[in-house]
Amino acid sequence: MSVLTDIKNLGVEDILIACINGLTGFPDAVREVLADTHIQHCIVHMIRSSTKFVSYKDLKAVCRDLKEVYAAINAESGHKALQEFGKKWNGKYPMIQSSWEHNWNDFTEFFNSPKDIRRVIYTTNTIESLNFSLRKVTRNKSSFADDDSIYKVDVPCD
Repeated sequence: MSVLTDIKNLGVEDILIACINGLTGFPDAVREVLADTHIQHCIVHMIRSSTKFVSYKDLKAVCRDLKEVYAAINAESGHKALQEFGKKWNGKYPMIQSSWEHNWNDFTEFFNSPKDIRRVIYTTNTIESLNFSLRKVTRNKSSFADDDSIYKVDVPCD
């Protein structure tokens, strides 16, 4: 909450979509500080969390069936796919469907976006990769002659 408040105090008035990785309490903090922001859970993080305890022999099938949920054309058909997923897998892995149901309201923003935008908000990994590259380059501040020299560094963005 304090980081978001600092960001707002620096002049940020609105964030359209906050793609988050499931950090507990973060969606509530975003809603409190920047009330009009749409929350989108990172699908890759949701899948990782869902499959953490899935047997290796079931992993491909579980992931294939979860893809039916997030690849659906809209929230209604995605929810139907989640119900079908539950019918198939709740006997073995009951926490997967309940976890997706619990996060459903923060997941459905994905369905309100066109396919090109879906590709961008599908995962936070791209953002995390950029941040890692920036931290790696700027870790040792003594290597920069002055504050302006940090902006002259080439950072890979692939």
